[in-house]
Amino acid sequence: MKHTRHNTAPADGDARKSIRPVICYPVDTLPKPDMHLYAAARKTMKQVDTVIVAPREASVFRVPAGHFFRIVSVEGAQVGDLNLWSEGDLNERFYSGKTRALHGTHLSTGDRMWSSFPHLRPMATITWDTLDWYGFDADGGSVHDVIGTRCDPYTHHLLSGQDYHHCCHTNLTRALAAETGLTLQQAETHVHDVLNVFMCTGFTQDSHQYFMKASPVRPGDYLEFFAEIDLLGALSACPGGDCSAEHSSDTAACYPLHIEIYKPDQTLLEGWCSPEPSGYSGSHGERPGC
Repeated sequence: MKHTRHNTAPADGDARKSIRPVICYPVDTLPKPDMHLYAAARKTMKQVDTVIVAPREASVFRVPAGHFFRIVSVEGAQVGDLNLWSEGDLNERFYSGKTRALHGTHLSTGDRMWSSFPHLRPMATITWDTLDWYGFDADGGSVHDVIGTRCDPYTHHLLSGQDYHHCCHTNLTRALAAETGLTLQQAETHVHDVLNVFMCTGFTQDSHQYFMKASPVRPGDYLEFFAEIDLLGALSACPGGDCSAEHSSDTAACYPLHIEIYKPDQTLLEGWCSPEPSGYSGSHGERPGC
């Protein structure tokens, strides 16, 4: 956010600013998901479990590789903050920054959630999005962002001087600790930047600040994923409700979210297997014998 210019532009300033941008990560060679395979498999899937996320709380869920899961709006407009880990290794977790660099600021059908270094592999692929009609609005807003970090008690205290214990960061910490037996302090180190499910966000055109606006989600809407690896997930029903006013609030209307887990006909997944971790050698240029 740059309010004041202290330096005048040089003579070639306009020329410097007119240089065309270059996409940092061209995705032509990015391994693409087999959406036809997923489409065939999802036609046969049967629901095997439901996890309920209470308003202003978080819940943990598990999804075996080769299964689908949905985050579902059931009562009212509500956004959710999603964390994903490899079920067998909490150190492999969703990497929102790299996912953003590869797929853009907001995710939808066909985009993937990538894991952290040194693994860098798809954790989940989005297979259906009932809000894909929204696109980008006149404010530059869209849904399901990977630009916001998650509401947290530290920023809340920084800005207000108050402690608030139902921020999504804290909700996710409590839920992970309860599921794994870790202490709150241990669990907190594994909570990470999120996929903001159903949240409508963007950057203002003047100050380029991160903004939120009322989510377009309605009961019956869902975001659906295919689990590429065995997953441990946690979802927080944000205390901001639809985030039309504030995102750490005891007064906003909040509603539960459901996580539905589905098992497809496994014969339709023949030829599919969980992706391997990155093939990078991990040497970081170190010479043998050094």
